[in-house]
Amino acid sequence: MRTVVICGSRRFKPGIRKFAADLREAGVVVFEPYLHSGQEEWEHLSQDYKNFVALGLTHDHFYKIKMADVVFLYNEDGYSGNSSTLELGYAMALGKPIYALSDKDDELCRRVLFRDIVKEPKDLLKKL
Repeated sequence: MRTVVICGSRRFKPGIRKFAADLREAGVVVFEPYLHSGQEEWEHLSQDYKNFVALGLTHDHFYKIKMADVVFLYNEDGYSGNSSTLELGYAMALGKPIYALSDKDDELCRRVLFRDIVKEPKDLLKKL
């Protein structure tokens, strides 16, 4: 069975969740990022605790990237944040094939990592 890890910004949470659900429905094992809400609660945490949480989430997603066969960047309208960029670098270092939702990315060094642009889960299934 093939596995996919999805990388992307919290701002695209509904789209990421839908894309992942469609892949799962087709029998794919999907690793998703934690896309927590609750910015108000976050603001009240100490900086040390924020660092601890960020480190844990980063290592967790790196582990998911390592376990997956394919990396999919959900970069609606070409947007990729700092975490996604870091995750793409890790995926590239591991030799993982990287697919993206959009080719509108202004950052050439990120864009050249994309093996192909995939608009729909059914299209990603063909790549697996």
